[in-house]
Amino acid sequence: MIVRFVIALMFAASAPAFAADAPPTTSNRFAATLVPAERFDIGAMQVERHGKGKRALILIPGLASGSWAWQGTARRFMGEYSVYIVTLPGFDGRAPAPGKQMEAAQRALAQLIDTRKLVKPVLVGHSLGGVLAFSLAAQRPQDIGGVISIDGLPVFPGAEDLTPRQREQMAQQLARRMVPGDQRAFAAQQQDYMRGIGVMDMARADELAKLSARSDPGAVLQYMAETFAMDLRPALSKISAPVLLIAPYFDADASAHELTEETKKAYYASLIEAAPTAQVVTVAPARHFAMIDQPEQVNEAIARFLKNL
Repeated sequence: MIVRFVIALMFAASAPAFAADAPPTTSNRFAATLVPAERFDIGAMQVERHGKGKRALILIPGLASGSWAWQGTARRFMGEYSVYIVTLPGFDGRAPAPGKQMEAAQRALAQLIDTRKLVKPVLVGHSLGGVLAFSLAAQRPQDIGGVISIDGLPVFPGAEDLTPRQREQMAQQLARRMVPGDQRAFAAQQQDYMRGIGVMDMARADELAKLSARSDPGAVLQYMAETFAMDLRPALSKISAPVLLIAPYFDADASAHELTEETKKAYYASLIEAAPTAQVVTVAPARHFAMIDQPEQVNEAIARFLKNL
């Protein structure tokens, strides 16, 4: 039941759309407004630093997202921590990196830790950002102090029982369905995505879609295909840092598929059970961008986790 639900959501959100005009350039209440203490580039990745606390939090946005996705979280924690918000290559107006996008993003994150000499930073990732957090923590367990993932999983939900070959084939099928005809089609596609699974409020979804539409369509497609083909579960046992997985739950989406809050929580827990120290908490009512639907709940879950490190 869960598998059918998530696969249906994925393809409903990714079906080509050819409506609407390109989003106008107007004031947007979700655009990034925090002025960073500094802004710099590491390769094709942009980094903004807020605050100057001893411990660092690295906030990694998800697919087609920029620093605008983390404004509320940065405000909550910049007084106590050094908060680094990254914008991955290809997203929010950034040029894509050459080669494989996920590998380039992971190299840039590792370089951020090394060049800034960050001691045991906590990786906080949303969606695809959570996947990167799991991957980096497994590759460099001695360097990571904690992993927090908001609706980002070590394997694409619904693909956990597929063979690597089957996942690759489905990734290619997804890529064929996702090809946008032009930037206008991509903008409409992003609106469908935000309205379909992004956030609960449709006016809010439309504003967020205008921001995500600033990303490079080809890079978004490549990130999606690469992520769908991945399965990080065998590597989770290498993670030595505590792990928190935040699972959003919205009854209006899930009830028709007989998916309860508890069954979703149990399903997510099963996907990260190989991590030595891991917990799952649910946030409701919330869709995929839980930190925008329920910022107080998400920030409190993060604060509790950080307090216990």
